[in-house]
Amino acid sequence: MNDSDDDIEKGFVDLREVPTRTSIVTPDVKSLRYTRAADARHAEFVGLAAAIALDVVHAEILRVREIKPATYLGGGQVAQLAERVKADDIELLLVDAALSPIQQRNLERDIGVKVLDRTALILEIFGERAATREGVLQVELAHLNYQKGRLVRSWTHLERQRGGGGFLGGPGETQIESDRRQIQERILVLERRLDKVRRTRQLQRGPRAAVPFPVVALVGYTNAGKSSLFNALTGSGVMAEDLLFATLDTTVRKVTLPHGREIILSDTVGFISDLPTDLIAAFRGTLEEVTQAQVVLHVRDVANPDHPAQAEDVLSVLADLGVSGDSVPIIEVWNKIDALDGGEAGQGLDSIQPVGKVAATVPVSARTGQGLPELLARIEKALAQDARLFSVLIPHELSAETGWLYANAEVIERGEPDDSGTRYTVRVLPRHKAEFSEKFAGRITGLNP
Repeated sequence: MNDSDDDIEKGFVDLREVPTRTSIVTPDVKSLRYTRAADARHAEFVGLAAAIALDVVHAEILRVREIKPATYLGGGQVAQLAERVKADDIELLLVDAALSPIQQRNLERDIGVKVLDRTALILEIFGERAATREGVLQVELAHLNYQKGRLVRSWTHLERQRGGGGFLGGPGETQIESDRRQIQERILVLERRLDKVRRTRQLQRGPRAAVPFPVVALVGYTNAGKSSLFNALTGSGVMAEDLLFATLDTTVRKVTLPHGREIILSDTVGFISDLPTDLIAAFRGTLEEVTQAQVVLHVRDVANPDHPAQAEDVLSVLADLGVSGDSVPIIEVWNKIDALDGGEAGQGLDSIQPVGKVAATVPVSARTGQGLPELLARIEKALAQDARLFSVLIPHELSAETGWLYANAEVIERGEPDDSGTRYTVRVLPRHKAEFSEKFAGRITGLNP
């Protein structure tokens, strides 16, 4: 074995693909009204680039007086970027804006490298993260809808193996290989396949709906700690990293509440500001878990200074899905309190306010477990808000009926058995009221109106 072979065996030589040398710019347009500060937007965009392991050589905020129709950025800024790209051997320019196809093409021509806007970068991340068949189809569909108006670029995604195609890597920039008709035909194929996947999911949801397990959905801004909270509550091993969009595919697990009631906890894809419309539409099937939920847990990273604006973005996406505090109880979960003011959870919380209509707010730390018992109790209370309390007698010879009570109602108290049987205090949701009344007719006493 020669020296180079020995180096490879010992791991001294990195044989992985070299990360793309990247420049990141966040335009701060004077005439536009942003919901958050330029520094916060820039930090988030840099975080998006980190999610696909790009080699960020240069990153800066560019003050833009007015948007140029041809290049978005000013002529002097384009010239300076071209010089930096050449000097630093940069291969990719990321622009935190929604570029038109013409602006994108002109920037690539004037600067001399591949240019991606915010939408394209998010689509690239989703293309890397999608793991299930449905996720792969959803990303590719969103990608094609984005590409329809950008036939100035090569259509290379059908030659790639990973979901959603992508704009990075692949066979490189070539001539247009397909026209709008071919792209539209592919879109129709994907839509039919997704429709089949969704019908299958509806059939799978049927047996679950037959079992009275309420669905509690986790939603939140990307990297707010949803998956970490999901793991802490369920004991699962869902991927949870300090990355934007660490997980995309919906995961469900069963959780037992303090009084023994079982729920289905659902972890969904994280939201982000300016999430591409096509991507929201493509992932609407995945987000159906949110629209079917009896309780929504809105997870907020309260250690992030930008969390109020992030919460507004989440509520905006929920509103697009038809979900609001008026239609379903929303519990705000103030996560990462262990990172507030040197770890003192009590400090810094006084200044935090709920966003929108909420049923409750619960400070927690998914990392340390602080506040999780209170959160489970709040979920239980929210599920019971429309329920009634009853006292029901179960004779000894009908003791098997207690199985129905534990499966379909919340058993609050079990009395001491006597000659007539055992009396239970239970909370019954409206959807089980008719069956409960029929099954236990003559043995029920209402405890509240």
